[in-house]
Amino acid sequence: MDPFVVPSHARATGRVLQPALGGPDIFRGTDSPDLFPTHTSPITVLAIEDPIIASSGAPPSTALDTSPQRQRSLARAAQHDILRRLTPPLRHDMVVHLQSLGMMAEALSARMERGAVQSDDLASSVSKLNRLSRQAVARCLEVSTWMEPAEDDTTALREAVQEVVRLLSTSVNFRGYDLRAELGDGEFEVSRSAARFLVAAAILTLTDAAPGPGEIVVRTEQSSSHGVVAVEYQPQPEGTFTQMHEPGGDAPLSWIEVQALASQHAVELLRNGQAIILRLPRAVVTTPLKMVPV
Repeated sequence: MDPFVVPSHARATGRVLQPALGGPDIFRGTDSPDLFPTHTSPITVLAIEDPIIASSGAPPSTALDTSPQRQRSLARAAQHDILRRLTPPLRHDMVVHLQSLGMMAEALSARMERGAVQSDDLASSVSKLNRLSRQAVARCLEVSTWMEPAEDDTTALREAVQEVVRLLSTSVNFRGYDLRAELGDGEFEVSRSAARFLVAAAILTLTDAAPGPGEIVVRTEQSSSHGVVAVEYQPQPEGTFTQMHEPGGDAPLSWIEVQALASQHAVELLRNGQAIILRLPRAVVTTPLKMVPV
């Protein structure tokens, strides 16, 4: 069953999305020429201009509770589970700066007790301590925005993807996955919270369900109104990776909850086998500007 619907105007203009060599034929049934380079993955160019439309062959279940209150509860549950999975790398991000600050303060204290600190060295050490403390505070504040994002907090799509890939690359590598990003050109502002949580959810979902070691590739593209993130699992032959493959933990993310989180952020979300596609709207700041006290 074809999980996508190719718009009629796309067929008329010849702008048809074709699968890359060796990729899944998710655009089956179109006979227009491939207008994209052969190295471009089909999920990279999916929904750059057209919305993601689910196939009409699978009617939604009437048993699901779609009330706003239920959807908000599911979205909060997804956010909590994603934060739980991200706790180790986020904690490391804070600790590494605090440890550097503590070690330097202890070394300076020991030198002062021995009377081995000259005035010039003391001034230089204090300056370094000030710099490290500012970096530690900034990092702690940055991590805190995962728990409580600022109102109308926006970021460039590529920066949000780079941050999530950096946070998860070590942990998924230990599980047998090579996580890499292929970022498109240009700056496209999106909701920081939406991009952070949903890109992380896509990566964790695919690694939890993967049958063996492989690559997780995160690609980005953009149009005038939307940014697209395509996350794809590509299996690799045995022996390619040195790490032992480890399947998902005892509490994998609930896909229904992830869908509810995407809906709360007005993000279009589609999972097709070993690929997940996010279509994020351009962020628009709605809060009034505030004067900074002098």
